[in-house]
Amino acid sequence: MQNIAEFRIIGRVGKITEYDKVTKVSVASNYNRQDNGEWVTDTHWNEVSLFGKMIERGAKAQKGDLVHIAGRLRQNSYDTPEGRRYTVEVIADGFAVLAKGTDERS
Repeated sequence: MQNIAEFRIIGRVGKITEYDKVTKVSVASNYNRQDNGEWVTDTHWNEVSLFGKMIERGAKAQKGDLVHIAGRLRQNSYDTPEGRRYTVEVIADGFAVLAKGTDERS
């Protein structure tokens, strides 16, 4: 059996940044928790990398849209003068716009 590291995010698009071969989409998701007996909502931001055909799907999204993204995690490392640095990249294998945002569009 293959070992996997998967993710699923349903959230609102914050920012979309296009590069040469990758598009980065920042997505906000909310989580509820108790703090001193009161329920509070925490917003968590995730930056998701889109490659290949996922870039075309991501191009249909705009800031404020509700999206569903599924994919995989990839750990990277690189050396700096301060030592080895580790990152985890969130890579989309599926991308769908669930609802258009209510923001006014120009």
